[in-house]
Amino acid sequence: MNNILEVNNLGKIYNEFQLKDINFSLPYGFIMGLIGENGAGKTTTIKAILNMISKDSGDIAIFGKNNIKDEIEIKKNIGAVFDSNYFVDSWKIKDVEKSMRLFYDNWDNIKFKSLISKFNISTNKKISQLSKGMQMKLMLACALSYDAKLLILDEPTSGLDPVSRDELLDILKEYIEDEKRSVLFSTHITTDLEKIADYITYLHKGRLIYSGGKEEFIDAFRIAKGGRDELVSDLENKLISTRVYSSGFEGLIKTEFVKEYPNLLFEPASIDDIIVYSNKGDILRNE
Repeated sequence: MNNILEVNNLGKIYNEFQLKDINFSLPYGFIMGLIGENGAGKTTTIKAILNMISKDSGDIAIFGKNNIKDEIEIKKNIGAVFDSNYFVDSWKIKDVEKSMRLFYDNWDNIKFKSLISKFNISTNKKISQLSKGMQMKLMLACALSYDAKLLILDEPTSGLDPVSRDELLDILKEYIEDEKRSVLFSTHITTDLEKIADYITYLHKGRLIYSGGKEEFIDAFRIAKGGRDELVSDLENKLISTRVYSSGFEGLIKTEFVKEYPNLLFEPASIDDIIVYSNKGDILRNE
């Protein structure tokens, strides 16, 4: 068994939104970034994986087991962290410790205290008095203290200052070093992905655009630049979206079309470029 997580043909229908035919897998020992514009389906996908919502189609396997039939066993080995605190505001660290010990047989209190110290989390403050960064570190400390094999994080770096974000990313890189654990995290901060993600799964308007290696994803696109007179109809049809200025234009294009336009300037596209241009245009064009 090489994959810690497998999502096959996942579908979910809401009144004004449809998640359709989502397929991806995450191998052991790697970090996958789940990306897409707001409303693309990232949180819906995560909630379906965790069986927090019912799915309308598809199958999800975690540790080779069905995420519904084997939910209790699976969740003993999953750490889930969302972008908002899920502990009681009036609790202190000792209350969190007592609660977690009741839920997890393999809770390691020594490790928890060590992580609390490592993360410099105050044991005297109430949860509500901790900064968002400290609350995020607390939730991570909990997940790491019962030896979770899979971390699933929904916008974990949202609202964090740059120092706290870097600390969190370092924690995630260290977490997978033994190659027996993996991380799935959604984010709109694409620089985080460029630092630590091995794989990218890109959702757009409820559809899967790409799932695979991060470098392959970035290499699949270029930013095209040229004069306005060079923006001919044939080129426009291949550009996913375009920005036109008085002096020229720039737009996102698939790398496979670059050789057709030798007179244009092409630059590497960042993950952020790909998302922004795709959201303005039609990334499914020329499929």
